[in-house]
This record gives sequence, C-alpha cells and structure tokens, in this order.
Amino acid sequence: MDLIKPEFGLFFWQTIVFLVLLFLMAKFAWKPILNSVKDREDSINDALASAENARLEMKNLKANNEKLLKEAREERDIMIKEARQIKEKMIADASGEAEIKAKSMIASAQEAIKMEKQAALNEIKTQVASLSIEIAEKVVSKELTSKEDHMKLVDSMLDDVKLN
Repeated sequence: MDLIKPEFGLFFWQTIVFLVLLFLMAKFAWKPILNSVKDREDSINDALASAENARLEMKNLKANNEKLLKEAREERDIMIKEARQIKEKMIADASGEAEIKAKSMIASAQEAIKMEKQAALNEIKTQVASLSIEIAEKVVSKELTSKEDHMKLVDSMLDDVKLN
C-alpha cells in the first residue's frame, strides 16, 4: 500500500501549480473564452430572431398571397358577370334588330304585294278595256263614228264597275 500514501510536498506543489494555472487562465483565457461564448450566444439569439422574423414574414406573405388570390377571384367573378351581361345585351340587341328587320321586310313585302296586286288589277283593267273596246266596236260600230267616242264609253262603263 505504498502507492496510496499522501505526501504533503506533492500536494503543496500541485496546489500552487493549480492556483498559478487558475490565475493565468483568469487573467488571459477566461475573458476570450467568455467573450467567444457570449458572441456565440448572441449569434444564436440573432439566428433565432432572424428565424422568427422569417417565419413572421412568411406568415405575412402567405396572408398577402391569400388576399391577392381572393381579390383575383373576385375580379375574375366580376369580369365573368360583366361578360355575361354584355353577352345577354348583345343577344337582346341582335334579337331586337332582327325583329325590326323582319318587321321591315314583312312590311316591304306586303307593300310589294300590294303594288303587284294594283299593277295586276291595272293590267286586267287595261285588258278588259281593250276587249271591251273590241266588243263595243263591233256592237256599236254603227252608232259611234269615232274611236275616241268608243274609248269614252268604255271608260265610263269601267268606272261604273268597280274591281276588287
């Protein structure tokens, strides 16, 4: 058991070396070590603050993006609604114009029919008059001496008879 025997001299010198080492460490090493630990702590805190700021900024950006999407959807809905209204108005306008054109065409067709009817009646009148003149010439040729008298007689007879 010689190995575990305490010696006072060795203990004394170890204590002095420890105190000198502690003094040197306190004088030269503790401040730089504590400063580097403090700097590391500050950089970690700054990184955490930056991460928190980035998280908040991302949250704000997400909220802004959602707001922009909502506004874009609303604008799209408004544009679609306006386009539908314009389409309906264009259809209504085109329908109105078509109806007006159809009425105009019907009116012009009726007018053309009326004019054609009148022209046909006039032609029939003329043919009846010429036939009547021929017949009247034969019948009245002895009594009337001129063709002019024949025409007057036929015209007066035609005026008496009204055609549809």
